Amino acid sequence: QVLLVETGGGLVQAGGSLRLSCAASGGTSSRYTMAWFRQAPAKEREFVATISWRGTTTWYADSVKGRFTISRDNIENTSYLQMDSLKIEDTAVYYCAAARLRSGVLVTSDVDYWGQGTQVTVSS
Repeated sequence: QVLLVETGGGLVQAGGSLRLSCAASGGTSSRYTMAWFRQAPAKEREFVATISWRGTTTWYADSVKGRFTISRDNIENTSYLQMDSLKIEDTAVYYCAAARLRSGVLVTSDVDYWGQGTQVTVSS
């Protein structure tokens, strides 16, 4: 069992930055692909970014490519999502995710464990 806890959400103006953190505990979390998803009101949960368990390969949704950066620290069992040049349409609940058998661009059914989510609100 892997427990994921996100922190770092909040309110930011358009064009600003936020960094989300996801602390993992339990199991062999350092061997999992880590990812971020987001869900806006009345919309389905969507893929944002993935990082391989070694941290050597990343994948991004087209909507965030060039603005968001995913990273991980396997010593600290923590993954991060650096979000720059935020837009109003980035407003959503952001979820950390761990996938044991999958990598690349993930779908929700690929995920083995979810965090509780953290709200990111971008204002004009």
